Amino acid sequence: MCIIFFKFDPHPVSKNAYRLILAANRDESYHRPSKAADFWGSNNEILSGLDMEEGKEGGTWLGISTRGKLAALTNYLQPQLNPGARGRGELVSHFLTTDMDSLSYLKKVSKEGHLYNGFNLIAADLSTKKGDVVCYYGNRGKNTPVVLEPGTYGLSNALLDTPWRKLCFGKQLFLEAVGRGQALPKDALVAELLDVLNNEEAQLPDPAIEDQGREYVQPILSKYAAVCVRCANYGTRTNTVILVDADGHVTFTERSMLGTDPSRWETATHEFRLQS
Repeated sequence: MCIIFFKFDPHPVSKNAYRLILAANRDESYHRPSKAADFWGSNNEILSGLDMEEGKEGGTWLGISTRGKLAALTNYLQPQLNPGARGRGELVSHFLTTDMDSLSYLKKVSKEGHLYNGFNLIAADLSTKKGDVVCYYGNRGKNTPVVLEPGTYGLSNALLDTPWRKLCFGKQLFLEAVGRGQALPKDALVAELLDVLNNEEAQLPDPAIEDQGREYVQPILSKYAAVCVRCANYGTRTNTVILVDADGHVTFTERSMLGTDPSRWETATHEFRLQS
């Protein structure tokens, strides 16, 4: 279970406005090994956390490169998983390391979608000169990826903008924070978005989650129905906020849980300018 809210406008009216604002939670088993976000790749041009689970090392859930490639992944809630399926985290890391544009890459992925358990994938090319392109593909939806129009979107563990109650609730909180952020310093906007990501108010009842997850989700529905998931050994482990301004300056803030203790966290911020 993960959740992503993002707003993009390749040509913001105000020079102080952001081309992209993204806020995301990674929900995972507390014991699954991973690395906090840092730069990696042949030229240290990619910034992301990394999955270190045996057999799936090097995959990731969210990342951005200095060349302007960005990708984010959520799993699609399904009662039965195929244990022999390929690791979904490679879908993000492969895009970040390829020279393919976002739409071409997602077209390629769509031909291989049956090899994976359910997923949603956002892929973007952020270019100060050419303009930003953001695309989406989910292997439980239409056969072909789509190029998204500028706007605000929410993505959880169903298809893009499926109106789960927690997604609608979180999206409204996100929009309110973004609205207030127009008059706030950057650090204050990041703090507001982190507050959104850590909201634990269960949005119940939600027949849509129950229907999609069926018996699998029933025992923990009250936990899964919040923006921030908090169970005994599973839940929100990472909050990420990415801001890209009109000049291509990127601010990447990650708040990550220390070890397996939901009461201990650390926050790190990385800043750079897009090369494109």
